[in-house]
Amino acid sequence: MKLIFVLFDSLNRNALTCYGGTHVKTPNFQRLADQSVVFDTHYVGSLPCILARRDMHTGRLNFLHRSWGPLEPYDNSFPAIMREARIHTHLASDHYHYFEDGGWSYHTRYSTWDFVRGQESDAWVAMVKPPLERLREQYHAINFDDFYGSVRLQGMLNRERIREEADFPCVKTFDHGLRFLNNNRNEDGWLLQVETFDPHEPFQAPERFRKDYPTNYAGGILDWPHYRRVVESPDEVAELRANYAALVALCDDQLGRFLDYMDTHGMWHNTALVLTTDHGFLLGEHDWWAKSLMPFYNQIAHIPLMIHHPDFAGEGATRRAALTQTVDIMPTLLDMFGIDIPDEVRGHSLMPLMAADKTVRGVGIYGMFGAATNATDGRYTYFRYPDDLAGQELYEYTLMPTHMREFFDTSEFIGARHSDPFDFTKGMPTLRLPARFEADRPPAFGGVYDAETVLYDLEADPEQLHPLDPAEVPDVMERLVGRIRAEMQAHDAPPEAFVRLDLAGTD
Repeated sequence: MKLIFVLFDSLNRNALTCYGGTHVKTPNFQRLADQSVVFDTHYVGSLPCILARRDMHTGRLNFLHRSWGPLEPYDNSFPAIMREARIHTHLASDHYHYFEDGGWSYHTRYSTWDFVRGQESDAWVAMVKPPLERLREQYHAINFDDFYGSVRLQGMLNRERIREEADFPCVKTFDHGLRFLNNNRNEDGWLLQVETFDPHEPFQAPERFRKDYPTNYAGGILDWPHYRRVVESPDEVAELRANYAALVALCDDQLGRFLDYMDTHGMWHNTALVLTTDHGFLLGEHDWWAKSLMPFYNQIAHIPLMIHHPDFAGEGATRRAALTQTVDIMPTLLDMFGIDIPDEVRGHSLMPLMAADKTVRGVGIYGMFGAATNATDGRYTYFRYPDDLAGQELYEYTLMPTHMREFFDTSEFIGARHSDPFDFTKGMPTLRLPARFEADRPPAFGGVYDAETVLYDLEADPEQLHPLDPAEVPDVMERLVGRIRAEMQAHDAPPEAFVRLDLAGTD
């Protein structure tokens, strides 16, 4: 078996023509869709970013127990399991969060890896005295809000080295992936994961892609929105959206290089290809930019998934309506190699869906540590928040006490104690540490807005603009609330997770 796993970051489903998008040119995503089974009801699990990747590695949700953090000693990890089964796993990535304190244990699960420098605030370009005045002339003022020493300054310095198209980290990442194929395509028993940070912000793309999306904007470089409500002018909004479109077009172009390679070398008959993302991104919809601070509307939570498998070549361009989630990636990849799925996994292999549509779950839950626990059955979405976000009882369960970019502070160990093992910790007790809102990566991202418990009917209101009155659909509410509790039990959520959502007494 040969398997290519292509993972993008912040790839919006509605930007792709194969999912009905019309604004961005994505012919290569469409080419892959024509060769693949396309999943129409694929949702996130744990958010954001590194939590989604932990879901992908382990096949179970982690946001009920933990904020941003590394793989734990007890975690199952699909590349490590494959490596033990003598499958060579290779990661080609520019995703720099893997090389921070909160993500360092992910890339080392692979047999080999390539790391491309320079995305966003990767600690790459060293400049003791940055050219601040020149940068102020070059960039929009949004980049200088409390910027010195921040991620934005490092990002601007990194871009000093990204001049030609060949310099772009996304391009270099796909270069590494193609190099792996050149060396190994005739061998059997490997997984290649090609993972690019794009189209995550900042939305920087080569000019040949940007020219297809003209705007009336005339100011400094504006391609990195703040995580906040929209305050920009219509021209500024259009500029940010155009830059995102250009970056998606670059991703499409790089995917096309892989599809061309598979065409040239006749790989479709012996190589599987899986493509997805970690989450989407709000581009002004619901009057918000980005993710994390606001409710997880479908622009964030409803994501693309395409799977080509040579044994099901005749299913190319077919669609599946089954509700699937990020946690299903891990068991699916293992199943492709005939590897037994660990007992701790709560996701489902999607291989049975390659031949025909069928139900794998009735409801999926998703969310972010300390914020809402959300649910969907594909027809309805339900956002359930604690009554008191700031006063809720919340604990981090971990043996790896690091945040995104630093270790837990000594003050965070006040009140810490050992916790009994969970059903996924393989008999290991964990530390239970009170979650602190002043932490490096605080619960609920340090503050969640529009935090109202609401229900939407996606059939009548696909844009999620008009919440339903729950009293008008009591059967729907009873079913969703019951399934949230059942899913939390299946993931062995800690007792306080039920209390914070007022689910402790639900039958």
